[in-house]
Amino acid sequence: MNENIIKQAEEKMKKSVETLEKKFTTVRAGRANPASLDGVMVSYYGAMTPLKQLVTISVPEANQLLLKPFDRSCLGEIEKAILAANLGYTPGNDGETIRIVIPALTEERRKELTKQVKSMAEDTKVAIRNIRQDANKEIEREEYAEDDEKRLQNDVQELVNEYNKIIENKLKEKEQELLTV
Repeated sequence: MNENIIKQAEEKMKKSVETLEKKFTTVRAGRANPASLDGVMVSYYGAMTPLKQLVTISVPEANQLLLKPFDRSCLGEIEKAILAANLGYTPGNDGETIRIVIPALTEERRKELTKQVKSMAEDTKVAIRNIRQDANKEIEREEYAEDDEKRLQNDVQELVNEYNKIIENKLKEKEQELLTV
């Protein structure tokens, strides 16, 4: 039963790191990446709909995204949503498709994105600490012998340290990607 608490904590920590990786893909690094549009929501017939459900996204060139909507009547709404998402993109509409030329990142924008990425990593570390706190409360609730309780809490702390290192490594990779011109 005591190993179950550790396994549950580890599963939650894995999910937190996976979520961080998904968030990192939405931060652009000067190259066209369709995932950078994942968070864009479009007002489609009065309902907020994810952009991915309304268009096919292709990458015709390294610095360009091409969006082909299934319903051309929503081109204007898609453009508004992309501008409102504040991604630094300026969509161009030719009546059938939307073309987004990804501007080269300025040094200032790179630093801004680096801060954003650090904030995402810190949020994930907070989530990991909350998982540790929940696991420790569960251990105390089970009323183990004092030695067993300490051992389990140390195991949880080792997991926290391991996942914090993983987060730091992913952060360094993303920062390197952002700062490489």
